[in-house]
Amino acid sequence: MKFIFPQNYRFHTKLFGFIDYSTAIFNIVIWIIYFAFAHFFLTDISVKVIIFITICFPLFLLSIIGFQHENLLYIFVYLFLFFKNRKVYLYRKIE
Repeated sequence: MKFIFPQNYRFHTKLFGFIDYSTAIFNIVIWIIYFAFAHFFLTDISVKVIIFITICFPLFLLSIIGFQHENLLYIFVYLFLFFKNRKVYLYRKIE
């Protein structure tokens, strides 16, 4: 069976059908970093689990929902570029 896709359609493969691979890899890296810090600083397993879920679950939800269907990794890149190259112009009308 052959499917015909229009020329302007961007076809992206996704993990489990709802999350981009780049966002999934970004989430896994962030989760590993959080887990390493929690494992290093905390001793009680229940506190580790609670803090891990509290920190990582909102990030996972943002990566699924996104901001206007934009990739979460691209949003962080846009924010970094904005803060790096920010120019603030102040317009003051002199009367």
